[in-house]
Amino acid sequence: MAAQDGNEVGMETEVSLKDSDVLCDDASAGDAAGTDQASIADGENSSPQACALSNGEDREEGQEMVEVKIIWNKNKYDLKIPLDGTGAKLKEKIHTLTGLPPAMQKVMYKGLLPEDKTLREIKVTNGAKIMVVGSTINDVLAVNTPKEVIQQEVKAEENKKEPLCRQKQHRKVLDKGKPEDIMPSIKGTKERLPTVPLSGMYNKSGGKVRLTFKLEQDQLWIGTKERTEKIPMGSIKDVVTEPIEGHEDYNMMAFQLGPTEASQYWVYWVPAQYVDAIKDTVLGKWQYF
Repeated sequence: MAAQDGNEVGMETEVSLKDSDVLCDDASAGDAAGTDQASIADGENSSPQACALSNGEDREEGQEMVEVKIIWNKNKYDLKIPLDGTGAKLKEKIHTLTGLPPAMQKVMYKGLLPEDKTLREIKVTNGAKIMVVGSTINDVLAVNTPKEVIQQEVKAEENKKEPLCRQKQHRKVLDKGKPEDIMPSIKGTKERLPTVPLSGMYNKSGGKVRLTFKLEQDQLWIGTKERTEKIPMGSIKDVVTEPIEGHEDYNMMAFQLGPTEASQYWVYWVPAQYVDAIKDTVLGKWQYF
């Protein structure tokens, strides 16, 4: 009897253990089911598909596309873009292709392309040619070089030029030496024009020349052995001077009688003390009178 009771206790223990295993399995299944339900309940916030849909306006999949040809600066670009995209979106695409900022673009398609309208609204079709006008930032900076830099470059270029007195056209006159009747010079001083003509000088052909300043008539008389030219001072465009190398107390001087340097009338061996007075008189400054 005791043995029988022992067997019954053993059987009850075994049944209890089996029942416990079943309960554990059911609990695990229930937990798994609960987890699945929680995942389903939260699915609209966590699934990749839902995230893609929330940003769908920035994606091009499924949208009707149109193929156009962008023409800028003699270059051509093929571009595929949503037909319902705006002109502003098109400018962004052009920026990616060309490096030309949207603010600096002028986009032409049947006139100036509006930024707020879609390509469908302005009737853009496949194969349409869209013209773009504009300059990149680098192009603009290259064009808008500071004025001071340009002036420095011009001055540097001028400094590289050969001195006038060494140029062949002038050398052939200067090589004749000083005229015998040359007027005295005083280096480093400034004097008023004398009351008599300036004489004892050469012109470009090597002939003798004299300068007479007729202030009452506002004329410069250029006299040679053959004739005298009476020139209104107001018609003289410029006066160019340069000291003669090795004889810096004398200058070579040109009166520009027309719009170009080809009209310059050259005079050699002008006394240095009169150079500023001549320039001021001819160009209308009058500070020595």
